[in-house]
Amino acid sequence: MQCSTCGASVQPGMKFCTKCGTPVTTNEPIASSVAATGPTTLLSGDAGSFQSQAGQRLDLPDPKVVASGEGKTGMDYQIVGTTMQAVIIQLEPGQTIYSETGGMAWMSGNVTMNTNAGGGGGGLGGMLGGMVKRAISGESLFIVDYTVQGGRGLVAFASEFPGKIVPLHLGPGQSMIMQRDAFMCAEKTVQLEMHFRRNLGAGFFGGEGFIMQRATGPGVVFAELDGEIVEYTLEAGQVLKVDTGHVAMLEPTVQFDVEMVRGFKNILFGGEGLFLAT
Repeated sequence: MQCSTCGASVQPGMKFCTKCGTPVTTNEPIASSVAATGPTTLLSGDAGSFQSQAGQRLDLPDPKVVASGEGKTGMDYQIVGTTMQAVIIQLEPGQTIYSETGGMAWMSGNVTMNTNAGGGGGGLGGMLGGMVKRAISGESLFIVDYTVQGGRGLVAFASEFPGKIVPLHLGPGQSMIMQRDAFMCAEKTVQLEMHFRRNLGAGFFGGEGFIMQRATGPGVVFAELDGEIVEYTLEAGQVLKVDTGHVAMLEPTVQFDVEMVRGFKNILFGGEGLFLAT
């Protein structure tokens, strides 16, 4: 190959003439590995790095399973994901799961939906009363039953904010009190109702308001809680002071109250406000 300006010989692969400095031009086709293989998609995450060539389906890894179990009626469930979790429930014929309206993320084609004004376990005291109670407690006016038809099916519910999905296995008559909007879904054997806090101080200054949600077994109920979860088992008479608004759920045997922060400087500069939940 020769330089087009001075005619000097130029070695293959050189971009400039070593004699006159003129850029080297060539009409020969240039092989390109990128053109041959096409664009490459490269992703990385908790499951490692993986790539896909153009025209090929990107085979994403399955999300991490963080919990699994079985409900009272025999339905199987898996909780997947880390920051934005989802619960995938496997249903057999005759099994039903219910949630608030708009709670479902995806489901198989053989799962049917039935929107109604009832409540889990049939204990909400009628259609109108159930709707009023759910509206007061922060729930939707209607609930949706999911039932499988013809073989095994699945239905999934996804988090609306970063946090954790907590499965609560409740025995007959066992209850759990949750913050408003914590309820995600439950087996049909679980009764969901509002819980009214009679303590005026806790209602006004406890950070959760007067109305909470109460789920009563038997069965599994899934609660959606924001942030990370820390669980404490309190002995009789033991007191735990918590910043108002950070109490996610509690058993009915736990007494919930508030106390005023002591010390003028603590109130003004402590950053915790006037009250703490106890």
